[in-house]
Amino acid sequence: MSFFISNAFADSGAATETNPYFFPIMLVVFGLFFYFMVLRPQQKRAKAQRNLMSSIAKGDEVLTNGGLIGRVAKVNENGYVSLELNDTTEVVIKRDFITAVLPKGTIKSL
Repeated sequence: MSFFISNAFADSGAATETNPYFFPIMLVVFGLFFYFMVLRPQQKRAKAQRNLMSSIAKGDEVLTNGGLIGRVAKVNENGYVSLELNDTTEVVIKRDFITAVLPKGTIKSL
């Protein structure tokens, strides 16, 4: 029966010796990669959004998450903003839903 099945021989092990610091170094490399590719850009976007929220003032033209474009009529201290969509329509939204502050004259050019 040994004619069909070859014998298995153990490897000497001399060629498979690895550096004991390989896995900790790889963990550090993956951690740095994760930080610079995921966490850091996300923190920058969050900081930019916080700065945008704090800089909103009366008279700014803004774009909301829902696609509304309007002029800020009133800013409440409790986190709400009153937007004038036109001369007769005014809506109240939460300050967090403002996506961007548009340049002056954007509403007239639409």
